[in-house]
Amino acid sequence: MLASDIQVAQNIGFGIISAIMVVGAINVVRSSNVVHAALSLIAVMAGAAAQYLLLAAEFVAVTQVLVYIGAVMVLFLFGVMLTRAKLGKDVDLNNKGGALIGAPVALLLLGLMSYVLIKGFKDTKLDPDLPQASTAALSDTIFSVYALPFWAVSFVLLAAVIGAIVLARKD
Repeated sequence: MLASDIQVAQNIGFGIISAIMVVGAINVVRSSNVVHAALSLIAVMAGAAAQYLLLAAEFVAVTQVLVYIGAVMVLFLFGVMLTRAKLGKDVDLNNKGGALIGAPVALLLLGLMSYVLIKGFKDTKLDPDLPQASTAALSDTIFSVYALPFWAVSFVLLAAVIGAIVLARKD
């Protein structure tokens, strides 16, 4: 198997995963059911983890799955289910006039972002001789400097779960 065949397979995989992520992201915004929107968001986050796997960044992919899908989305679903939120379709969630303003603004921002990225990185190429960072170095960097903020976020999430349980309790 030639290296060019592997690159073609990676490009096809990237296209398939990207299409799934785009459909999931659109479903997050368009869904009138909060639980369906959360499940679509899980599909988007799983697609991001799959993209990391395509880049051979297994540590980042596993971290993506554990932190975002495993913790944040489970916490979100528990919060929705424990706070007596209205489940099912809710017609009051959609603002019909917002699409008339939102679509042109989104297209304008897409064009602006594309222009800036193309103009800023037009002639930039990655140096293949740069040393690759190891998983140990990456984890040491994350958990040495950012250990305290990581703990703070975990306590905030714990407080949110306790708050949802208190609000859902029937007295």
